[in-house]
Parts: sequence; C-alpha cells; structure tokens
Amino acid sequence: MKLNLNKTELKISAGLPKQFPGELIPQVAFAGRSNVGKSSLINSLIGRKSLARVSGSPGKTITVNFYKVDSALYLVDMPGYGYAKRTLEDKKRWSALTDGYFTNNKNIDLLKLTICLVDSRIGPTKDDVAMMEYLVAAEQPFIIVATKADKLNATEKRKIFEILEGIEVCSHADAVILYSSVNGLGREDLWSEITSHCGI
Repeated sequence: MKLNLNKTELKISAGLPKQFPGELIPQVAFAGRSNVGKSSLINSLIGRKSLARVSGSPGKTITVNFYKVDSALYLVDMPGYGYAKRTLEDKKRWSALTDGYFTNNKNIDLLKLTICLVDSRIGPTKDDVAMMEYLVAAEQPFIIVATKADKLNATEKRKIFEILEGIEVCSHADAVILYSSVNGLGREDLWSEITSHCGI
C-alpha cells in the first residue's frame, strides 16, 4: 500500500487524554525536546510547509497533535520536553498529558513506533536518554532520528553516530537516521521505518 500524503489532516489537538482518537489504526509517536525540530520534520515528511505549526516560542504548546495520514495511520506529535522557562503548572500539565498517552491510553497497543528526535549538533540530552530508558522499560520499539543534519560536515556526521554508540540505551533503537528537514536527507529511510513497523 502506498500512502497518499495529500490526504493528511490534523485530526485533533488533544489537551486531555480522554480526547485521544479511538480509531483502530496504527500510531507513530514523535518525542523530543522543545526546539529539536519536530514540527519541521513532520512537515517535511508529509511534504507540506505548514501542516504542523512551527512555534516561535519553544515549549509553548502543550497538546498531543494527531495527524491522520490517508486514513491508514496517525503521526502523533508529542509536546516538547526540557523547556526550562515553562512554569511549574505547565510542567505538570505536560507530564500528565505525556504520561496519559503512554500509560493511560486505552489504545496504547496501536502505538507501533516512537521516533526519538535528538539534535545532531549536540547529541542526546539527559531528557532524551530518560525518554529512551522509559521506552525500553515499557518494551516500546523506538528509533533515533538526529535532526538538523544539514548543518553537519562529514566528520561531524560520523561523530554523532559515535556519540550515540557510546550511550547504552541507544543500542536498543531499531535504527538511527540522520535527518534534514531542509534537504530531505533521511526522509525515505524514515518513511521505510514507519511503514514497516505499522505493517503498511
């Protein structure tokens, strides 16, 4: 089955776990710190410029956004973590919503893959590592996508792989992909992982 990416829509921006859609189609979650480039990556994956909103204020939006692709799967954009300026109340809302998706989600069995985004220029933060450790403990498959790779030279690209290889939890990833929303590097590889894990 070849997905028709033109048939992609934002189904719902859920601010509460009870708002998560109940359709029985596979889900792929995108997790990463604020300003790692999640929205830009989703836009480049779909081939749209502004389907996912690129916020000028990192960490501002605290919703789980469900993008329905060709009635075949959901791309699930999780709220970014690790934003220092977020208020305590907002941090509590973020935690409740994110925990709700992973631990209080009646359709968690539909989650086929989590894409852990890290900034290729700095490598995984402690929050990135904590997210991966959680996914390993929960036996949830994940891959690592190193964003903003167009800003790296060949030596720096090799270095990010070396950094990831040196972190034990990263060895549990099903794949590691260098990605650029600017020039499309890694786009085909990422779609291949998504469709393979979703059985499409």
